[in-house]
Amino acid sequence: MLATGELRAHLIGARLAGTIATTREQSLGRYRLFAARDPRVLLGLDPEREWPLSALLRLMGRKCGVSVDPTHTSGPDMIDPDRTIAALDRFADRIGLAAGRAEPVLLGTGHPQALLEFYAGLADALSAAGCPVLTPAYGVRVDIATRFGVRTRALGYVRGVAMLRETGVRGASGAGGVHTHSPLPVRTVLAAAADAGGPLPGLVIGDHGWACGAGQLGIEAIALADSDDPAPFVGQAEGRLSEVVPLDDAVPAASYRPLMRYVLDRVGLSY
Repeated sequence: MLATGELRAHLIGARLAGTIATTREQSLGRYRLFAARDPRVLLGLDPEREWPLSALLRLMGRKCGVSVDPTHTSGPDMIDPDRTIAALDRFADRIGLAAGRAEPVLLGTGHPQALLEFYAGLADALSAAGCPVLTPAYGVRVDIATRFGVRTRALGYVRGVAMLRETGVRGASGAGGVHTHSPLPVRTVLAAAADAGGPLPGLVIGDHGWACGAGQLGIEAIALADSDDPAPFVGQAEGRLSEVVPLDDAVPAASYRPLMRYVLDRVGLSY
């Protein structure tokens, strides 16, 4: 198993934590949009209380280690690698619990180019441990609002990991997956599972709308999230996500392999 010190060095060296590529300007902009309840950054979450900028800064400081100083408005953002490791340990422990219970699981990503391999490794290990890895609504089309207008995407699965694809595209970079923040895919998948008589997931593992959308519907979810995505951390603070790991969610895919191995090694699952 990768030692904690080695993992910490990897997080900093790969810019998964420490100084990251996400900018302070980008994070503050997203926090302001979240405070205004802009659906583009809520990721399917309906917050129970008001989250002004000051409260979001305090929350993101506790969860990620970003600066809580509102006058700090430029430069690269920071994620505390020790907070990342602590959250990753708890994330791993929940994976281990799912494996021990043979729970049905759903994995989905809005960052397939970066995170597909990470989630696919978890899906393979959970399947080998006896967990049903759910794949409802394969091929179903979903209309997604983008900055270019509404675009139709298709639900697809690669090694048990759900994502959106451009219609008619197969085998492209990220297995044809496209980036999305939308909760519509997970709502579509869960509705299809319910209509088919189940099973429903005991745990959703993902990011963006996959995790927040599931948590909003009362299904337990754990997530990875960047410092400019406050919704998962608010969801955790309000009790709708069980764990959120702070890290840069858009570095090269190979950088997440040591994290996947660390998670599986911690709970004794093979990969």
